Amino acid sequence: MRQLTLEGLLSRHNKSLNLSMDLLQNLARFLDRPLFPWKRLIVGFSVGQYLFEGFLSLRQYQILKQKRPPKVLESEVSQEVFDKSQAYGRAKAKFGFVSSLYGQAQNLGFIYYDVLPKLWALTGIWLTRYVPAQYTGEIMHTLIFFFTFNAITTVLNLPTSYYSTFVLEEKFGFNKQTVKLWITDMIKGQALMVVFGVPLLSAFLAIVQKTGNGFFYYLWLFGVVVQVFMITIYPIAILPLFNKLSPLEEGPLKTGVEGLAKRLNFPLKELYVIDGSKRSAHSNAYFYGLPWKKHIVIYDTLIEKSETEEVVAVLSHELGHWSLSHTTKLFGISQFHMFYLFALFSVFINNRSLYESFGFHKEFPIIIGFILFSDALAPMDTVVKLLMNILSRRFEFQADEFAVKLGYSKELAKSLIKLQIQNLSTMDADWLYASYHFSHPILPERLGALGWVSDEKTSDTRKMDAEKPLKAADREL
Repeated sequence: MRQLTLEGLLSRHNKSLNLSMDLLQNLARFLDRPLFPWKRLIVGFSVGQYLFEGFLSLRQYQILKQKRPPKVLESEVSQEVFDKSQAYGRAKAKFGFVSSLYGQAQNLGFIYYDVLPKLWALTGIWLTRYVPAQYTGEIMHTLIFFFTFNAITTVLNLPTSYYSTFVLEEKFGFNKQTVKLWITDMIKGQALMVVFGVPLLSAFLAIVQKTGNGFFYYLWLFGVVVQVFMITIYPIAILPLFNKLSPLEEGPLKTGVEGLAKRLNFPLKELYVIDGSKRSAHSNAYFYGLPWKKHIVIYDTLIEKSETEEVVAVLSHELGHWSLSHTTKLFGISQFHMFYLFALFSVFINNRSLYESFGFHKEFPIIIGFILFSDALAPMDTVVKLLMNILSRRFEFQADEFAVKLGYSKELAKSLIKLQIQNLSTMDADWLYASYHFSHPILPERLGALGWVSDEKTSDTRKMDAEKPLKAADREL
């Protein structure tokens, strides 16, 4: 009887799988229509998204022109600090207008001038001329194409990257990098892309080539393995290339954090301080690791600018995410998202009309199919981004509530206010802009949920801190 039940379950699973495959193949045939205007459609998606995000930015810019802080912050933030915050927000918004226009021009230029087919043809010539015959093939061709394309886009984006770091952030006191360090980081990043990109991209292509129409299932399994591998290897092999991790010294902070971890049965293995101050005044605290062995990392700037109890309060919020299974839920959602992306990719991978719209008439490279598929999926990605931000903000309120239940309401509120002041962070936001862009609630919303009642003006008592910016990694706390 047990065997029959197992066979029945397997039979149902196979029927369900076959039905799903049939649906995907039928959808693929429906979308692969000769002379279908894929290029115009994708350009329309791109321009539409650009205009929509520009409209949101204009709404937010009006908020950044306000002269008075939100009521809940009036007793916390001096007019001087608020004016600086608004000026910083407007400067970032203006830069955003220019950089997004520049990026849109790049994208449309690549499409209009058929950069993808021309670059694919050029790298194919390099492949036949300079690579031994036994190593030629789509995988090697794709690797050459990918790294050439990446080099081009990296060079094109150098001006905006330089301006953001050494002009905008420098003007408001956040940048701590030298040009040498900026270049060194860029070189290290490119080297890591080669080290990890070659095997990962090769495996991606090989799976698609060898596993037939059901490749998306194997790609998903491969993606899960890669994510777990990166979680394991990142703090060991990658993070030390850019920052130094040092064990947190004995003292009240270490005692407080270890006590918090013990109280919550958090599997704390190590407590580290990271030298974030060598690059910027931005600050954060986070944890990482496998389920049974976690590590907590605190930025040196956060320790320098906060009281011990405030740092512990920030970590109580972060550990609230762990205790409430937010990280597990988000990981599960990301797996579902990755699976449906690969499943939808199987619909487009052999779509000749899509390839031909972008100048690929004889060859249909997998990597090109994935790039074009990603562009075609832009409207759905916009909806997913909106929904994920809504969920993320809900989780942030829950983590704040968790910290309150642990007795850190006042300390967390003070820490958030202090970071806001030291950051010169945006103190108010247009509701539509925030819904689309923000993964965290704005400070007035969080203070309201915390039931904060002021007993002194933080910006007065911490005036010196306001002159030494400390940024929470764009609202990471």
